[in-house]
Amino acid sequence: MSIRKRLPPEESRTAALEAARALLIELGPQAVTLKAVAGRIGRTHANLLHHFGSASGLQKALARHLANTVCATIADAVFAQRAGLGSAREIVDLTFDAFDKEGAGALASWMLLSGNEDALDPIVEAVHDLVDRLGPGLSNVETMHETTLTLVLMALGDALLGGPMAKALDLPRESARLTAERLVTESIVRAHAKAD
Repeated sequence: MSIRKRLPPEESRTAALEAARALLIELGPQAVTLKAVAGRIGRTHANLLHHFGSASGLQKALARHLANTVCATIADAVFAQRAGLGSAREIVDLTFDAFDKEGAGALASWMLLSGNEDALDPIVEAVHDLVDRLGPGLSNVETMHETTLTLVLMALGDALLGGPMAKALDLPRESARLTAERLVTESIVRAHAKAD
């Protein structure tokens, strides 16, 4: 007979989100179920219901967790770039990887197709908070908003269709990233030109 260690609520929730993230990356969004996550962390289905309310609640919490984690990393990369320690390509790669390798694109699509209408709210909120955090001190915040919109949409589209589209058009797989890098670089140059 095994005795489960009782975790504080926040630790239990964090463990569940990390397990859900691992399932998302390993097996795809359809694998992010209360039962699968509970099994992964040695908890009961009822325990996860208590924390998330439903499978869609778990998925929404996972989307928020991913978005907040990724946006914090992107913010660090932007601040490093502004200090001359990073590059536009790092910002692009972090954004594209969040939607592709980290599974945010697949998760968002799955949630929308499953009828979870507010599925993108956590991602949109995290990106909005990121832009608010990066905006102060810029002379043209509108340019940053436009660049962010385009970058996020490109990263999402690339995560969902990038491989097949690049192949169909006989382009290298990283073509969208290269285009996004040019966009971000031009945006940075414009921002510096207006500041001078």
